[in-house]
Amino acid sequence: MIAIGLAALLAVLIALLPASSITHFLPSSVHAEDFSGSLWHGSVGKLSVNARDAGAVEWHLHPAALLGMAVAADLHWVKVGFVIDAAVKLHRGGLTLHAVKGGGPIEDLRDLGVAAGWRGTVTLDLSELRGDFTKPLAAVGDVRVSNITSAQLANGADLGGYDLHFAEGAVGADGNLTAQLNDTGGPLELQATIRYSPSEHTGLLTGTLRERPDVPAALHSELSNLSQLRGRDPQGRIPVDLEFAL
Repeated sequence: MIAIGLAALLAVLIALLPASSITHFLPSSVHAEDFSGSLWHGSVGKLSVNARDAGAVEWHLHPAALLGMAVAADLHWVKVGFVIDAAVKLHRGGLTLHAVKGGGPIEDLRDLGVAAGWRGTVTLDLSELRGDFTKPLAAVGDVRVSNITSAQLANGADLGGYDLHFAEGAVGADGNLTAQLNDTGGPLELQATIRYSPSEHTGLLTGTLRERPDVPAALHSELSNLSQLRGRDPQGRIPVDLEFAL
């Protein structure tokens, strides 16, 4: 009965506080304005992170989680045509996200660091993302891209679609991530493994690449140049080892 009473009191207090009260809990790198609603169910119309446009967000808090010294909410994030919904829980052990779903045009994320000239569609379907404020602890689900093109690659030809899959156990004890990257159709046949170190912000993609019969001429030419440097295996696949920073 005491717990029920406390939950009811918290719910009333949160419902009375304006949405702008959330600014007291934001880190210095995050700036928010154009508020509406209450602290319980509110929204931010203009959000920026490190002076970069981060879109808008709507939230719906679950006051009962406060009794366990945690903050839980359903989030709805929008950046132009890119939309993500997720259930978020902030607790003493870190941050956990469940049912992360959504997506949109990759070019709408340019303000957040996506290289200029890349276009396509991203779809997120992640059942869990979890971290302890210093490193990731778990990642399960898929990030899919389709109709990918780049103005700097093969004269902007369609590069097809790809699926980045995080299986159970994708995050090691040291926080390093391992994911499988495979094509979902298009001019390229790709099977690769990606290993990424969040502490060093570097990763390595290792796998094989092979063109399909309908590959665009410009892309076929670039693959031919690559095969002369790397060679092909008996199945005609080109080995690929690509280091990157993120």
